[in-house]
Amino acid sequence: MTSQARHAPEAPLTTPAPTGGHQLPRGRRMVTLTVRRQERIGPHFVSLTLAGDDVRHLERSGYDQAGRLFFSGPGQDDVALPTGERWMLAHALLPAGRRPRVRTYTVRRFAPDLSSFDIEVSLRSPDGPGGPGNAWALAARPGDRVAFLDEGSRYAPAPGAGWQLLAGDESAVPAALAVLESSAAAGGPPAEVFLEVPADEDVRAVRPGVTAPEGTRVHWLPRNDPALRPGTLALRAVREATLPSGPCSAWAAGESALATGVRRHLVGERGVPRAAVTFRGYWRHGRAAL
Repeated sequence: MTSQARHAPEAPLTTPAPTGGHQLPRGRRMVTLTVRRQERIGPHFVSLTLAGDDVRHLERSGYDQAGRLFFSGPGQDDVALPTGERWMLAHALLPAGRRPRVRTYTVRRFAPDLSSFDIEVSLRSPDGPGGPGNAWALAARPGDRVAFLDEGSRYAPAPGAGWQLLAGDESAVPAALAVLESSAAAGGPPAEVFLEVPADEDVRAVRPGVTAPEGTRVHWLPRNDPALRPGTLALRAVREATLPSGPCSAWAAGESALATGVRRHLVGERGVPRAAVTFRGYWRHGRAAL
């Protein structure tokens, strides 16, 4: 049964230094955790709380902080979770039946006082089973063991930026919302946000001044059409948008063509410096997840 426990109050976020580029944790280690809560928060999203004493070893770096999550695949009852950050060779040498699945997820929110943090998984196959991450998120139950390796963050508003532009599809929604909350906590600049989701029911409430900087505008773009390629609406909306003037920091993520398309548009047609645009292709349309 899916737990319906409410989120615990968030601990105040520390303010990350607003410097662009990949910010690796100063000291990182593989942490072993268990699932504390699994909750379906929309037709295409699952929220999970991961908890354990090892959370004390994680450093909050903010904005789009993410890490590699290691978990059991379908039918794996005796998976060998990694114990160190030099995990790749040992992982490759494991027999298939004991080799954990690996996916990268954004740290949605921290609750260090409760020795936990939340992640969210976007479901490409909401009725299951789908790819490994999709299947795991739907089947996860309290007590399930996982391992997590912090990979740090890649985005923070640049000093002097008067506004932010964030664009993504459903796979980028958790990171975009985390960026907005970190920006609000840091007193960051307002944002123009373009978030494409599969359906109307996936739209979330965002409160400027609370979960986003004052003056932020969030443009939700439900596809409501399974035949429409993900990322199409968000890229079109950015291209057609009337945007603020002045220096900005931009972040685009999700399907590969969306992330690269937003960057090309901003740099080539809007005159935004390349260094001001962080872009990440999380997945590629038409390529199956392994």
